[in-house]
Formats: sequence, C-alpha cells, structure tokens
Amino acid sequence: MQAPSWRITPVRIGLRTAAILAATSVLALAQTLPQEPAHEAGASITGSFEGWFKNPDGTYNLLLGYYNRNRKQEVDIPIGPDNRIEPGGPDRGQPTHFVTGRDWGVFTIKAPADFGESKITWTLTVNGQTTIIPASLKSDWEISPLKEAAVGNTPPVLSFEEKGPSVQGPQGITTERTVKVGIPLSLTTWVSDDAKFTSNSGARPKNLPPPVTLRWTMYRGPSRVTFSQDRPIVQKIERAGAAFAGMATTTATFGVPGEYVLHVTANDYSGEGGGGFQCCWTNGQVKVSVKP
Repeated sequence: MQAPSWRITPVRIGLRTAAILAATSVLALAQTLPQEPAHEAGASITGSFEGWFKNPDGTYNLLLGYYNRNRKQEVDIPIGPDNRIEPGGPDRGQPTHFVTGRDWGVFTIKAPADFGESKITWTLTVNGQTTIIPASLKSDWEISPLKEAAVGNTPPVLSFEEKGPSVQGPQGITTERTVKVGIPLSLTTWVSDDAKFTSNSGARPKNLPPPVTLRWTMYRGPSRVTFSQDRPIVQKIERAGAAFAGMATTTATFGVPGEYVLHVTANDYSGEGGGGFQCCWTNGQVKVSVKP
C-alpha cells in the first residue's frame, strides 16, 4: 500500500514563510502521488489521504480526496468491491463519480476518540488498475484546515439558505432537494470570508478576483448532471460584520430519475486545495431526489 498522498509545492514566501518553516518536519516526510504518463482515458484513479485533524469532542476527522489521471474521462465507480473503504464500509461517504484531475479533500470520515493506531484503507479499481491508500492518525499527518498559521486565514463560511445553517471547513454541510427530470434545479449558495490574501507566490495582484470562488461537481448518481455554470460568479452582497459576503446561483438538470449527490467547494484566495497546504476551503453537498 502506498503512503498517504501530499503535494509538495514550491516554498511560499512573504507571509507564509513562518508557517512553512514550522511545518518543515512534516513536509520533509510528504509523499507525492504515484507518477504515470497522462492519458485522455484508460488511466488509474488514486484516493488521496490529505491528513487528519481533531474535533473539540476528542474525535478525529480523516480528510480524503482523489486524483483522476485521465484528462478527459470522468469515471463512475459504484460502491462495492471496486470502490470500498474498510473497516466499516464499503460505504463511508466517498464519491462514486470522479471528475478529471485532482480533487482536494472532498469528504471526511469521523474516527472515534480511541482510534489510536488503527487505520482505514480506500480501494479503487478502474480501467483494470487497483490502488489502495491508508489513512491513520500518524502524527506527521496532522493538518490544520480550519486556520492557517501564517496570517490566520480561515475557510469561507457556506450556507444553502440566506439565514440558515452554515459551515466552515472541509467537514461540509448537506441539504436536500427534489426535482423532476428535465426541469432545471436552482442551486443558490451564500458565502462569507475573512478576505485574508494568501497565495503560492505571496504577491498580491492588482486586480483581485472575488475572495470566494465556487465549483460544482457531480459526486454520486445514476447519470451525468448538466450545470448551467459549474463555476458560478459570486456576487458581492452586504452583510454586517463580514469582510466579504456574496451569493451565487447555478442550475443543475438531470436526464435520468434517481438519487444524486452534488458537491460544491468554496475556495478562498489560497486556491484549490489551499495551494497544497490543506487550508482553506469549505465543502457542501446537495442530495437530490429526481422524479420521472
């Protein structure tokens, strides 16, 4: 089995230097994802253990994502022998639809306070290739996805209702919707952020994009989903006490009835996967029951 996967990125300068120096002992032990030539289709998909973090109640979260090496082939792997997490599985909330490229920290698995030296494994088999990744509480893999040390940057706050429940961080928030086949489902998200700027280079561009960007993907379902915009523009709104607040709307259309899960990621200035530093982004899921 391969070691948990991390991405080693160029050292950030400026405000992040202190954080990088503090994490040197961890990054020195980091592993990159296994290398193989890029393919349009037919390549493997590898799960990625991003690391673990502790909850206030003494339990733990194991944060996982994946890397689909196919440049054009999105892949569906149903829960079962070819897509299983053990023990406690095979279904531990992992995706069954895999978009192309690297998808950082899309779900967490809660581990009990007495998890100790136990571990879980995620097995994926696709295109005749099997990969297995372990996840454990080894001290070198502890991460801080809720606050970055260098400038105190925190993930965006995400909600599916203007004044409804919200979440901050990769643990995510879930809501439910019902729609009929062929009828566009409106998906509106509200976000806020501390608007603290961080980037790989440390250089602040003259024309900054909005502090929060959104990305919608299919996570589970019997057939593909069509988004009017998978990266809808976040429009700024006024909200007391928020450095930045905004909202964005897209639609999803389904051609086949069934049960679906859609996934949305809210990234701040640090970018997708926090630029490889495991902070700062927030996940959300919409469970959609599609009727004939």
